[in-house]
Amino acid sequence: MAGHPHGIPRASSERAAAPSFLRSVDFALAPFLVIWETTQSCALACRHCRASAQPGRDPRELTTEEGYRVIDQVADLGTPILILSGGDPVNRPDLFELIRHGKSRALRVATIPAATDCLTRELVQGLKAAGLDQMAVSIDFPRAGLHDGFRGVPGAFDKTMQAVKWAHEAGLPLQVNTTVCGDTAPYLEEMADFVQGLGIVFWEVFFLVPMGRGSVLTGLSASECEHLFEVIYRVQRKAGFIVKVTEAPHYRRHVAQRERREAGESARPEGLAAMPARLTVSEGPGHTVGLAPRGVNSGNGFLFVSHLGEIMPSGFLPIPVGNVREMSLAHAYRETPLFRQLRQPDLLKGRCGRCEFRDICAGSRSRAYSLTGDPFETDPWCSYEPLGGAAPPPPNPPLATRE
Repeated sequence: MAGHPHGIPRASSERAAAPSFLRSVDFALAPFLVIWETTQSCALACRHCRASAQPGRDPRELTTEEGYRVIDQVADLGTPILILSGGDPVNRPDLFELIRHGKSRALRVATIPAATDCLTRELVQGLKAAGLDQMAVSIDFPRAGLHDGFRGVPGAFDKTMQAVKWAHEAGLPLQVNTTVCGDTAPYLEEMADFVQGLGIVFWEVFFLVPMGRGSVLTGLSASECEHLFEVIYRVQRKAGFIVKVTEAPHYRRHVAQRERREAGESARPEGLAAMPARLTVSEGPGHTVGLAPRGVNSGNGFLFVSHLGEIMPSGFLPIPVGNVREMSLAHAYRETPLFRQLRQPDLLKGRCGRCEFRDICAGSRSRAYSLTGDPFETDPWCSYEPLGGAAPPPPNPPLATRE
């Protein structure tokens, strides 16, 4: 799964209470969302795949009962959103049971089936019947040939378009995930026009973190990111759906700067760290949940469980702090050194460490780790030079990966 589906609709009975509930999540105590990579099995061969997924299932995957315990712990944390990810989660025969269990614990549950022969009208109807709140599909190019080449299987684009139709038939709110890298970036403006005609409630734009098969893809320069932010911002201002940027938290800084300029405000150091209201919209179309109450980052409002049960700050920051077979999610998130350190902006290094926007941005900790080997270093895809120049470097935090 390329991105993190943060926008999950809620049932009509919850409509009055959910926004305040979402705002009440304390990131020091609980993640806003948890992604469980239910399997790495997938029939596609996507060029950007973090997991380098393979067709067969790993016999060491979490069992159904272990999955139930993960779901229970997510609910007990007070986390509102659970994503059942992959690989292709459809390759787990217990997917419907996992969804039903999540719904029995009052979680908002989403999943992202791959565009394979397993993605049928009957499957989509089954997801809806199981109580799934939102289904995501991946579309990286607005043209079939380009998309199929990126996904590694002919016909993936057409299958995805069928799934869009089936989701609408079933009344299942639909999200589109788009990966942005050197290959796809030239088509982002065309892609923005394309998704606006699909009847979606949420567009997640994921900026590549080079790992797995994606490590050989062409990346982006910092200046290219700024140009792409302009494209995304124009869509966000006019679209009738939620737009979420993932693994490019400097988009928050971009929006904050732009909106201050448009309001005629100077770039004063005081108050620069306020999150723009446009980025905290709690509701999408049809009372679907929108964006988190504050910026989510690896280990800060976010937790990832691998198919083997490893607990990590993100699937794109693959440093395990423990395993769900031995450690509770609450302990992993609240007590392990790495998770606690990732919630301390004073530990950031370089430009990120001295940036006046670090409280709303903090850079992609996953990309910093992928490209520098240090999750506390500057995000190399950000061009912003902080006000005030250089500052003393922070102490190097000890990277304890397990307890």
